[in-house]
Amino acid sequence: MGFDTSQYGTRFEWPEVDDSTKKGLTQWNPFAEKTTYFESSPKDFMINYRVENLEALVEELRKEKMTIVDSIETYDYGKFVHILDLEGNKIQLW
Repeated sequence: MGFDTSQYGTRFEWPEVDDSTKKGLTQWNPFAEKTTYFESSPKDFMINYRVENLEALVEELRKEKMTIVDSIETYDYGKFVHILDLEGNKIQLW
């Protein structure tokens, strides 16, 4: 498809709406056909949402009885946690 890829996929940069000097990105990461990464979701893909305050959002989701799959993990490129939506689809919050 002509994407400039690495072992992690590729990213598409775009200007932030409120400040065009800042860039946002969309990350595309293919996984092996037999991956278990998306379990327990019925889907073979997952959507990742960037959020402003991950800890506060997770607390609000807990209050609403949403399923939090794991604990928040911190890396040099961000914090992440997985949840299940009301249909059981796995979603990654960044």
